[in-house]
Amino acid sequence: MPRGEAFLRSGLCWCALGLAALAATTFPTTMAEARRHHRSQAASAESYQPSYSSIVVDANSGATMQATNADSPRHPASLTKIMTLYLLFERLEQGKIKLNTELPVSAHAAVQAPSKLGLKPGETISVETAIRAIVTKSANDVAVIVAEALGGDEPSFARSMTAKARALGMTQTVYRNASGLPEEQQITTARDQAILGRAIQDRFPNFYRYFATRTFDFRGHTIRNHNHLLGAIDGLDGIKTGYIHESGFNIVTSIHRANRHIIAVVFGGRSAEARDARVRSLIDNNINIAAIKRTAPPVMEGWETAQARKEIKDEDRTGSAPVRVAAVAAPASDAPLPGSTDPIKPTAVKTVTVHPGAMQTAALSPLPSDSRQLIPAVSINPANITTVTTVKNEEPSPIPAPASQPASNKPGILGTLPAKVASADPMVPASTTVEATVKPRSGWMIQVGALPDEKEARLRLEAAQSRAKDLLRKADPFTERIEKGDKILFRARFAGLEKIQAEAACKHLKRSDIPCMMLKN
Repeated sequence: MPRGEAFLRSGLCWCALGLAALAATTFPTTMAEARRHHRSQAASAESYQPSYSSIVVDANSGATMQATNADSPRHPASLTKIMTLYLLFERLEQGKIKLNTELPVSAHAAVQAPSKLGLKPGETISVETAIRAIVTKSANDVAVIVAEALGGDEPSFARSMTAKARALGMTQTVYRNASGLPEEQQITTARDQAILGRAIQDRFPNFYRYFATRTFDFRGHTIRNHNHLLGAIDGLDGIKTGYIHESGFNIVTSIHRANRHIIAVVFGGRSAEARDARVRSLIDNNINIAAIKRTAPPVMEGWETAQARKEIKDEDRTGSAPVRVAAVAAPASDAPLPGSTDPIKPTAVKTVTVHPGAMQTAALSPLPSDSRQLIPAVSINPANITTVTTVKNEEPSPIPAPASQPASNKPGILGTLPAKVASADPMVPASTTVEATVKPRSGWMIQVGALPDEKEARLRLEAAQSRAKDLLRKADPFTERIEKGDKILFRARFAGLEKIQAEAACKHLKRSDIPCMMLKN
């Protein structure tokens, strides 16, 4: 072997040995570092534990079927956009804008953080395209475009959103922006989002269909809805997902199946997959035991709307601002705009007094010495609900006995006489008188609501009876019409209960998300 070749081979051998030694010392260290990095990432993922909360509401009965931390404050993230669209749908319903109205893109809207469409200042977007972009891509820039078009600027629009939340009964929700991007003071609860999920369907059934949009084509690109449960769960028709780091992965869902309808809300998923798995479980556990008949009244703005709007300062009015459009501004209207502090004109409601059929009652006993005691009308049978009319500053008119059974004061024979008593209820002025068919009872009664419409009061009584059949089986349901200033309310009450029965009924109804208050006869 030539000497040079032997030297070359020797050098190659030493080189190979050197590389082997290097591998023996370097590669294990690199692999160890890789393993430590992987463990660090896994530990970081494991340590991410956003605060969890959830609720399932039976939209047919209004009852809460499941709740975990449902009233604990949470950041809404992109669930915020449900309220943004609620106010947009309201303007569409009022005719102030149309689906083809073009909205201008401002510099402020264009610089919003993703997710976004990437629109540039000076461009425009139609209202319908904006709706689809918000529903599917959850576009933050488009949410701000809508806010500025309807409210003049985003902070003013956010105040309008908060006022609307109060009017809908979302007592724990505060909005600071229209998109849901991180903002410390922007908070809500799972229960409030369930209210909004029901309200937007009850109020805008035609526009609500947009929440079922699975894909959206924009400038040659197909955008898929972030709600991957659409089409994956039978009967699921929306409505919105959301995520920021502080809140975790959130979702509000609506499911219609076999005449049943539930709203399921989840906050605090560690991932979209974990959130979706949890909401699937909630749906599976509750949909088959939900009510099949609608008894709950629609979730809409209550009579306290005007008061809620008055809480917004004059300088914060947003309803007075015209809609900002790319062409001609939408026409004005006499109706107050969303977020306006102008009082709402009352809607005339025709009240029909229900006259129960013939029934047998005991004769009247003398009124108690305490004339401030409220005596309800309870002379009804379980198939009827009596309306008691409260008349302010008027003498009650005699109530004639049924022709088939003449009035009598003898025990055991039907007899009805008017009674004028002062209400002990703090909501009613001392001068208020009650015209009632009186059947004296001892014991207790419960009130399950005071509503602006008699039909709603009757539906509330039916809902309470369906949720507490055994406890209220022998109770007498009735509605009572009262006037407080220029407001008219209808109390929904059950009479003829013992104290222990009233306590048990109220406890049970409150667990079913039906308000309840005990009153002594």
